[in-house]
Amino acid sequence: MQTETKISLYERDFALWIEDVTAKLKARDFDNLDIDNVLEEIEALGKSQRREVKSRLQTLLAHILKRMYVDSPLNYNGWERTIREQCKELKLLFEQSPSLKGYYTEVFENVWQSSLSEVQQEYKKTEFPEVWQFSSDVDSVLNENFWEEI
Repeated sequence: MQTETKISLYERDFALWIEDVTAKLKARDFDNLDIDNVLEEIEALGKSQRREVKSRLQTLLAHILKRMYVDSPLNYNGWERTIREQCKELKLLFEQSPSLKGYYTEVFENVWQSSLSEVQQEYKKTEFPEVWQFSSDVDSVLNENFWEEI
């Protein structure tokens, strides 16, 4: 005799599962909640926000480096647009989740090194500084046009 595998609502229809969980939470029906998957999704949300901070910071720093050190005036406008966009999106993330500023501080040096490596590979003939030469605090990085200072 074959054993039927019961597929959970979470696996069958994620959108319906969210509606079901929401309804149960509103009704305070905690005994019938799919706790394991709720916990998994909450953890995933936190990881997703952290990945987004890293990704946006990586793009931001790489474009700041390009704008500051790569002699290509035809590209300046595009790089500056990307810089403004990443700053705007990071500011929104930090407004919604201020604790992510601590994560930004935690990962800044590694992201800087990764961004530096990326642009060094892309622009082999350009000299880039080996260390970030400016303030790395969140407000400075998100609000300054560093290329105007040099």
